[in-house]
Amino acid sequence: MVVVVPEEPASENPDNQIDTSVAHPARRYNYWLGGKDHFAADRESGDRIAAAWPSVRTAARENRGFLKRAVTYLAGTAGLDQFLDIGTGLPTADNTHEVAQALVPRTRVVYVDNDPMVMMHARALMTSAPEGATTYIEGDLREPEKILAHPDLTGTLDLSRPIALMLVAVLHFIPAQQDAVRIVRRLVSALPPGSHLTVTNATKDVLSRETAAVYDAMLNSGRTDVWPRSRDEFAALVAGLELVEPGIVPVSEWRPTATTRPDPADVAVYGAVARVP
Repeated sequence: MVVVVPEEPASENPDNQIDTSVAHPARRYNYWLGGKDHFAADRESGDRIAAAWPSVRTAARENRGFLKRAVTYLAGTAGLDQFLDIGTGLPTADNTHEVAQALVPRTRVVYVDNDPMVMMHARALMTSAPEGATTYIEGDLREPEKILAHPDLTGTLDLSRPIALMLVAVLHFIPAQQDAVRIVRRLVSALPPGSHLTVTNATKDVLSRETAAVYDAMLNSGRTDVWPRSRDEFAALVAGLELVEPGIVPVSEWRPTATTRPDPADVAVYGAVARVP
């Protein structure tokens, strides 16, 4: 299963400074994926969580594998050459622009994240193919209007042409279901027909009763900031859109390329790709 469990609540950081003494979800995720952009606090936190939840690295890898397969479908099959990736995370292998531009070099990508370290590393490491473009916006998913109106977005993407909106492993940081649905609908409303939404979210549906109870206890005590959604709640995020086969499934089961795959309970993340009609 995937349960991101901070040992301490996230602290407010009004000055947008990087605190290397406190574990951060994006850096810890980078560590689990085998990246290099993390500090001792992130590694110590990641190792403690992995000791309690041995499948957490599997979940992180499967979520990342889903991202690669989804982008491959969007660029290679659906023919999209514009991507808006919100909740970018720290750069690692097979970033959105790398996968898309390998198939369609002219692809233009806007990355959005609210962590200054993510933006610093992204600007330094995530360079575009000459034929395409990549832009980085420091923004917050909870403020979709600001993202959509940002001049770097409107100057990079043509909102009159189909866009692939990527919300991968980010919506489960929005606790309230009504807020998550509102945010998705606002973002999708700005996209023309033929656009696609790609989304993943943690779930308890595939967990044993005992494991789900542990998850609930962590949520109630504030020891995890990852809010799971049931299949019905996940379906509400893509309501009104045309689901791409195989629909809403654990990320490891979405158009898999591997013949051997982990048990869904070791992943516990739903994923889907849906087309804007």
